Order: sequence, then C-alpha cells, then structure tokens
Amino acid sequence: MSIPTPLSDSQTSGQSRVVIEHVTPEIDCGRFPIKAVPGDVIAVEADVIADGHDYLAVRLLYKHTDDPDWTEAAMALLVNDRWGASFIVEKQGRYLYTIEGWVDHPASWQHEIHLKVADGQRITSELLAGAQYLDGMLIRAGGQLPGGKTKGGKQKTQPVEETADVVALREMAALFRDESRYDEAVSVAESEQFTFYAHRYPERQHPARYSHELGVEVDRARAGFSTWYCLFPRSASREEGKHGTFRDVEALLPRISNMGFDVLYLPPIHPIGMAHRKGKNNSVICQPGEPGVPYGIGSSEGGHDAIHPELGTVDDFQHLIAIAKNYGMEVAMDLAIQCSPDHPWAREHPEWFKKRPDGTIQYAENPPKKYQDIYPVYFETEDWQNLWQELKRVLLLWASWGVRIVRVDNPHTKPFAFWEWVIAEVKREFPDMLFLSEAFTKPKVMQELAKRGFAHSYTYYTWRTSKAELQEYMTELTQSEMKYFFRPNFWPTTHDINPYILQSGHEPQFLIRYFMAATLSSNYGIYGPSFELMEHVPFPNKEEYLNSEKYEIRLWDWDKTNKLTYLITLTNRIRHENLALQRTNNIEFCNVTDDAIMAYIKTTGDNRLLIVVNTDAYNRRAATVQVPIWNLGIGFDQDYTVNDLLTGASYTWRNDWNYVELDPYVLPMHVLRIDV
Repeated sequence: MSIPTPLSDSQTSGQSRVVIEHVTPEIDCGRFPIKAVPGDVIAVEADVIADGHDYLAVRLLYKHTDDPDWTEAAMALLVNDRWGASFIVEKQGRYLYTIEGWVDHPASWQHEIHLKVADGQRITSELLAGAQYLDGMLIRAGGQLPGGKTKGGKQKTQPVEETADVVALREMAALFRDESRYDEAVSVAESEQFTFYAHRYPERQHPARYSHELGVEVDRARAGFSTWYCLFPRSASREEGKHGTFRDVEALLPRISNMGFDVLYLPPIHPIGMAHRKGKNNSVICQPGEPGVPYGIGSSEGGHDAIHPELGTVDDFQHLIAIAKNYGMEVAMDLAIQCSPDHPWAREHPEWFKKRPDGTIQYAENPPKKYQDIYPVYFETEDWQNLWQELKRVLLLWASWGVRIVRVDNPHTKPFAFWEWVIAEVKREFPDMLFLSEAFTKPKVMQELAKRGFAHSYTYYTWRTSKAELQEYMTELTQSEMKYFFRPNFWPTTHDINPYILQSGHEPQFLIRYFMAATLSSNYGIYGPSFELMEHVPFPNKEEYLNSEKYEIRLWDWDKTNKLTYLITLTNRIRHENLALQRTNNIEFCNVTDDAIMAYIKTTGDNRLLIVVNTDAYNRRAATVQVPIWNLGIGFDQDYTVNDLLTGASYTWRNDWNYVELDPYVLPMHVLRIDV
C-alpha cells in the first residue's frame, strides 16, 4: 500500500498537534542502524502525545530501501501514551522505519457520541458530522460523491465500477443523513463497522512524522547463528616437522564439519617477515628454521594481498574455500592491519608508518609487551586517503577469492571512521560480507565498533566466570540498548588468551566453559585443536600459552577424541536442531535455590528449552529450579515433560519448582526440551 508523504513539521507547524518522542529502537538519535537477520521481528515503540483529549491515530511506516513505497502498520496504545507495533524484515539489506501520527477526528467523534448516547442526548447534528467523515472515507476508498467529486476534489465524468467498501460507505453516509432512520444510524455510528472503515481509510489531517528515518541493517542468516573453529593451517600437517598446507586443511574438513562447525577461521595466511622475527615463546632470538609469527605480515614475497608460499597458492586457497562450501562451511580470513619491517608497504609507503625523532619506524608495543617484528600502521598520516583505499583494495581482493567473513585483529586501535567507511564500501559490492571485531578493550569502544558496522563482536565472556557475573553480563547484552546493535560471539579461549580459570586443565571446567558459550550465545567459537585437547599449560604468570602456536608449528593429534569432543559434537547438533539456540536475546534466567547452579529458558515459537549448568566444576550440586511456566503456556498443577537432549533421559514435572542434581564429574549440564 502506497503511503502519501505528508508536509513537514515546519510546513504545518500551526496545525499539526501531534508530538512523537522516545522512539525505540533508535541508536544515537538515528545515527546508526540496528542489526537483524531475515525473519527477525522489529518491535517499535514511541511516546505519541497531543494537546487536549482527542483520540490519536499512529502508524509505523517501514520499507526496504529497494522498495519505492512505505508499508504501514497500525500502532496500538500500550500504556501511558506509549504506542507499539512491529514488522518483519524479510530479506538482506537496509530497511527504514519511522512513525507518523495525527489527531483521529473520526475516532474522537465516535467516542463523543458514545458518551452522548449514554447520557440520553439526541445526536442528529453529530450524525451529519459523521456523514462528512464518511464522505472523506468514500473518496479515499476510490468512490465519488454525488456530482462526481473524487479524491483530490476532481470531477469524474466516466462511471466507475464501485467496490463493496464504496457501496457500504455511501449507504452509511446516506443513513446518517436520513432522520427517519435515526435509531439505525445511531447503532451504526457506534458500531465496529464504522471503526473499521475509519482505520482502513484514515483522514490523516495535518499528520506529524518523526524527524528521523531509522535504519535496520539486515545481514544474512549466518550473522545471527554461527559456529566457529580456529586453526593455524601451518599446523594442519600430520607429520612431525612438516609445514602444513591448504591441502592438509582440506583433509581436516570432514572432521570439523562432523563436529558441527560452519565457519573455519584462519589466522593470517600471508608471507611472514624475517626482520626481527620472533622465536619460540615470543623469544627475540629466532633460531634457524623457526617459522615466525603469522601476524608479522609481509616479506619480499608480498604483503596482505599475497599467500604464504609454504601454505600454497591463491588457487589452492580458493580450492579450500570451494571444498569447505561442499561441507556447509565458510572460510574466514584474519585482517591484521600491521606489517613486518619487510612488508612492501614499508618500502613503498614509508609515510604510512610513524617515525621516531631519529628517523626509525616505531615498532608495536603494549607495555610491557614489545613486538619488534611488527610496524603498526599510522592512520594519522597525511596520505591517509591512499592508505584507506589500499586497505579497501585488499578486502575486495579477498572477496574476489571467495571470502565472505573477515575477523579483524585489534580494530580498536584504528579509527572508527575508517571502519564505518571501509565496511560500507566493501558491503556495497559484496552485501553478504560479515566482519567480526576482535576487540578486548573498553566497553564503550567495543560498542562503538559494533555501531560502525561490525556484524559480530568479541566479548568479556572469557573472564565472566561466576553465575552472578554471567547473569549480569548476559542481562546487559540482551536487555539493554546493546541488544539492538551488538552481536556477541563467545569464545572460551583464543590463540592469544589462556584464561586463568582453565589453566588447571580440569576437564569439567572445560566442559562447563564450552557449553555455556554454545548455549548462552547463538554465535560462538573455539580455538580448535588446542581447546579440544584441553591444552592449558600457561606461560608463567600470564594468560598465555606455553609453547604457543603463534610462535611455532604444532603437531596435533587430529584423531584423538575425548569427552569434550563428544560434548562439542552433540551440542552443535542440538544447536542446529533447535531454533531456540539460534538466537541470543531470547534468554530468561530462572530462580534457583543454589548459587552455583545457573538455569535459563530459551524459546522460539514452540521450541522451548531449559538449560541448567553447574558452574562449580569440583562439587556435585543439587537444587530446585523455578520454571516460568506462566510464560510457557503451562498451567499450575499441570504435568509437563522435560526431555534431556544430551542424555536422552525424560522427566515428568509439575508446577514451577522442580529438582535438579548435577555432578561435574559425570555431566554438569542439562538441555531440557519442554513438551506439554
């Protein structure tokens, strides 16, 4: 339905009486869009007021930017002048939405006659006013008044075929003008039939429209639900001392796919510099044959637009992407905007790097850490425009290889404006591109990066360990304004972080940390074989790995399986089979009588899951959990079944409080599907 564009507020300032305020969702006064995936319901609310006691009509207007006309949905009065409506985003791209409101004179008229009729008053004059409202509805319905007047006051000389609405509206108007049928006219005036036509063909006199057209950035489905597996391709070989290749990675795809992963994330795959190359355990002395750090990007063999020759060629990489696709997986690349001193940019564009007073280029530092093998790119360079264009060229080149997901290393150390620009530029040519922000930094910086266009964001999950911390953090992510623009991606560990909570190597702790990441968030990832095999030995007094894969090639036992491998495979299958686990914001925490047991409900349609976790990795815990049956369509004193999707066990429960018991040395969690 095409919606006419009203005059602006400035053009109707003396006649428009409606004020529209406090619209949600709205990010920074409409500066940034909210995020969604196809099929999401966008619930919009606003305060809408006017002077006096007249009734209001409020409409939500929305459209995809490819569509020429707005679609409208009537907004309902919720409470205290708060109005609400929703719409579904059906396809990828940008949607717009705004709100329009006006004084609803026909509704105000109908309310007035209700009062007068109830008071015993005769409303002959009021019925004539109602007939005029019906005349307007008739014209807007495409009919014409006696004398041929139509919409816009024009005359029609040719007879037109009248619709059922036009006929009904003409009869109602005639009835209101016929005093001999007074009682019948009063009945119709108070009827739902009049209300129906008043809503279908609204008057829209002096409408006010909200000052912003707000945006929804709709990414493809994988932005809302994904399962990441990280591995260093140079460690994919099954032979001791042999550098892995893309072909070796291909041989691992069946295993990774069978475990249920759909994104294979590779740290940088570019040539590695020789200058100041780091050795084992970040040693400043590199022994002969040591491979260096993949993040020291660039050598005589090329930079960000080249492939490390020991991994293979561009053709080999594209072959990996194609084979991964056959397994339902995508390959994600790592964008690290930094350079080895040997990078071609250091030679061809020295102005892109900050120099010390002595003329040398400043290497990267994060005191007390020093990265002598890395030159950070200097975004305050006078030549910033060419720098931006070069980075855009690199991303578009990767996209031409078939890459559609990019994990960005340390984006918080580069300008926000750059990210907003380059992400928009890349998505203009490749709309299905997704960017993950790896930024363990200040909360507002992480949020700003998400606003600027990153589809996913790393989080503080790695360091939220207690039940209280986790519930507080999840509430912030899913109940505050962050739910509209910040998509969390939970990682128990990364190749950079060996958290203290896992440094004991205690198996139940790995099970718990993995499982909560996979069920609290719809997007999560693991640091591949290291996490699977529960690698945990730290570099002394640091949240880092001893013998880290960043500094050496590791030989992993790709055939080994354990309890964690089994849990990962089973949990991923459950995630794919249950829509409730494919969203993050649909979480509700339950009351539990034990401070170590965390329970949460996730529902999507008829798929209702109760997840229960014992966060105490060392002790069996028992408690009663309060299930919010009042939100699940279950009555008190009604039996219902909970089926454990992990073990196959089934239990019959009644009422809201029910008993659970979890032993960390057996299985410290339940995934209970609730069936009535």
